[in-house]
Amino acid sequence: MASPAVPANLVIAISSRALFDLDTAHQVFEERGLAAYSQYQIDNEQVPLNPGTAFGVVRKLLALNDNLSDAMRVEVVLLSRNSADTGLRVFNSIEHYQLPITRAVFSGGEAPWRYIVPFGCQLFLSAEPDDVRKALENQVAAATLISGQASDNENRQLRFAFDGDAVLFSDEAEQVYKRDGLEAFTASERAARHEPLQGGPFKQFLAALQQLQQAFPVDEAPIRTALVTARSAPAHERVIRTLRAWDIRIDESIFLGGLDKTEFLKAYQADVFFDDQQTHCDRAAGHITTGHVPHGVANPP
Repeated sequence: MASPAVPANLVIAISSRALFDLDTAHQVFEERGLAAYSQYQIDNEQVPLNPGTAFGVVRKLLALNDNLSDAMRVEVVLLSRNSADTGLRVFNSIEHYQLPITRAVFSGGEAPWRYIVPFGCQLFLSAEPDDVRKALENQVAAATLISGQASDNENRQLRFAFDGDAVLFSDEAEQVYKRDGLEAFTASERAARHEPLQGGPFKQFLAALQQLQQAFPVDEAPIRTALVTARSAPAHERVIRTLRAWDIRIDESIFLGGLDKTEFLKAYQADVFFDDQQTHCDRAAGHITTGHVPHGVANPP
């Protein structure tokens, strides 16, 4: 009999290929087909999988529960295209690493994004771009993890870094930039500096992180957030006023005026970085767990 459900303030869905390194198994599938893949996973179901791109982030997220009350919890749900049979290796690996993940969907080849809303997830991390787009269409923050390896950041604090336009905010300002150029963008943002931007796909996730932060004294919070944006003055003012209007605090704001973000993300010691621009993601991915957010004018269907 299952134990009674404990309310969770933050629910994150993650694909098996984001949590663990399944590249070798996936290669078997690509080269030899489903039957060979299934047999390979069954033959190796007692061999723990190596950590994947999001493993470090997930471990830190779940560790937050050590210092949270029962009324405020973090939960991670596994969503996998495996069948239950081939997924046994994934659950055995979860047990091997002592990750407290108890809820999962093994969809047997079907797209698992359909279960994001029923689970009440605020974030979905996956290696499958199509699933990520579907989650975004259903108003859930989502990103395609593109890093080549798991993060080795041993800082006990969990550090999130977010791009602004089309991630935390809507892409309304970015549309002006793409259509009319930097000068028009700057003039538009100066004129609209007192008008809050609309929320982007990660607004509610940022608000959920702030809820967790508020369970701790400010100088002891195990979560830290940063805005890392290509904006510069005077386009900074609208961003600051927008966060103020939302009543959302962000710990650090870095306005780069078009400089490359990677070195600043390394200096911040980001655990994970979310950006809608593929070029920014590609540059950061060799150093930081990076999620591409396929949303907004920079990511046409």
